[in-house]
Amino acid sequence: MHEFKFKNKRLFCEDVRIEDLVKKINTPLYVYSYNTLVGHLLKIKNAFKQLNPLICYSVKANSNLSILKVLIDKGSGLDIVSGGELFRALKAGCPAEKIVYASVGKTDSEIELAIKKKILFFNVESLPELANINRIARKLKKKVNVALRINPDVEPKTHHFITTGKLTNKFGIDFDNAEKIINLGSVFSNILIKGIHIHIGSQIAQSKPFVEAIKKVLKFIKRINSRNSEIEYLNIGGGLGIIYDNETPQTAADYAKKIVPLLKGSGLKIIMEPGRFIAGNSGIMITKVLYVKKTPLKNFVIVDAGMNDLIRPALYGAYHKIEQVHKIAKGRMKADIVGPICESGDFLAKERMMPKVKEGDLLAVMSAGAYGFSMASNYNSRLRPAEVLVKKNKYRLIRKRDKYEDLIRQEIIC
Repeated sequence: MHEFKFKNKRLFCEDVRIEDLVKKINTPLYVYSYNTLVGHLLKIKNAFKQLNPLICYSVKANSNLSILKVLIDKGSGLDIVSGGELFRALKAGCPAEKIVYASVGKTDSEIELAIKKKILFFNVESLPELANINRIARKLKKKVNVALRINPDVEPKTHHFITTGKLTNKFGIDFDNAEKIINLGSVFSNILIKGIHIHIGSQIAQSKPFVEAIKKVLKFIKRINSRNSEIEYLNIGGGLGIIYDNETPQTAADYAKKIVPLLKGSGLKIIMEPGRFIAGNSGIMITKVLYVKKTPLKNFVIVDAGMNDLIRPALYGAYHKIEQVHKIAKGRMKADIVGPICESGDFLAKERMMPKVKEGDLLAVMSAGAYGFSMASNYNSRLRPAEVLVKKNKYRLIRKRDKYEDLIRQEIIC
């Protein structure tokens, strides 16, 4: 699953001891395993090799340039959702023809840049967006490939904050309106509707919602292609769940067994957009215990990482395993593990049974490689953490820790 293992009660990332990293770089600190990252990309690639899909890693999961470059070097394309992510993708060396661009709110400047860079597809989320892309493409005298993002109205059985495939969500186009848009194709002289895109949510543990969505979309494509449409691509999105605690999500191989037979005879070129599945268990966040506070009602373990460093527990109520970096038997305690942010919602864990810890002990927040640093902020004027990539017995600093000067770099005193 990942290469964060204990050796003689001390936590290692591959062959590098976490305590040694902390001595050199301090905390809070994100640590990533190269072999875990690449291993999860290869799991999907191998599971779906019969289809030879274009795998476009979802940049929003973890957008560090070194992480992107590792995956690009292994043949991955990129799924982006902003002009900033396009900038990152190109800086990391991703070929433009392996970039697909989602997002419900693309601005004119973002669209224009993406057209000029000749990305593979825009995943279009509405008729007004399609009209706007056509307008900008006409101004630039370009023909632009798009995929319509279909909202298939299936229940993905995940947290409602990360559900995207229900008609009550802001994402995508329902089938009836998608068909009307395709029938209007000749109106958009600078648009080529070449693909259909779906993405029903994130952290989905079972195959049934994917199967239901794909079956609906394949039926739709078959019908419209019989009427002289030219849909060549099907982008089945991402959303595969990972293990945070005791979940039993499907493996890439199990997922492929359900999905490949549906797509094998379709004649469509397949695109996939995994993010969390690749990055999630490839990273951890290390934090230091500042204080242990005991009150009449509960215990608080106060650490130096807060919701600005890892917001998932505060935002979603998400669960992350939290391990002692050096496992020393000291008995057990129940405590809230909280950060230094001035918010009652600033916590990494609630009512967690854990080893008794003392000031200075190091804790590892597991499965933090996806939607960890990429959602970090400078709230409370806090410095964002450093990031490190480990490969076997070597490590590289891939992001320096913020300095106080970084906090005010763009500000102007009137």
